[in-house]
Amino acid sequence: MRETLVLNASFEPLATVTLRRAVVLVLQDKAVVEHAHPGLRVRAADVDLPLPRVIRLCRYVRVPFRRRAPWSRRGVLVRDQHRCAYCGRRATTVDHVVPRSRGGGDTWLNTVASCAEDNHRKADRTPEQAGMRLLKAPFEPTPSDALVLALGAAERDGLPEWLALPA
Repeated sequence: MRETLVLNASFEPLATVTLRRAVVLVLQDKAVVEHAHPGLRVRAADVDLPLPRVIRLCRYVRVPFRRRAPWSRRGVLVRDQHRCAYCGRRATTVDHVVPRSRGGGDTWLNTVASCAEDNHRKADRTPEQAGMRLLKAPFEPTPSDALVLALGAAERDGLPEWLALPA
């Protein structure tokens, strides 16, 4: 199912919602379509509107300050675009740079996406001890970046350039 990005009235990302929920918000005049899927429309007897990819709320919604994006295994895989941090192949697991048995935790800066072979080869060692090099250093995404990353590669490709993530 397609996901739609919801922006606050100030254009900051708030959440992702289902396509159905996005259409309801637009029909109730609570949101406007900022970016639509090209060539796709929602049609009914009295309704003809573009299929929303990004919507913006008409009224500003005050949200509690989110200092950090919550860590999750899925979030790490999405952040690293399902690519192994050691070899670049498709990643299916999450590896701790400093193993948990040696005091490493479940944090954005200590976890990377990894293929099963490299995760097994590295085992309970640091990358230096295993003779492995990280292709890309782990980073902590902002809460807004985490929402845009959660859309998935197919949805992110068609986003307007003002909303795209820095490379």
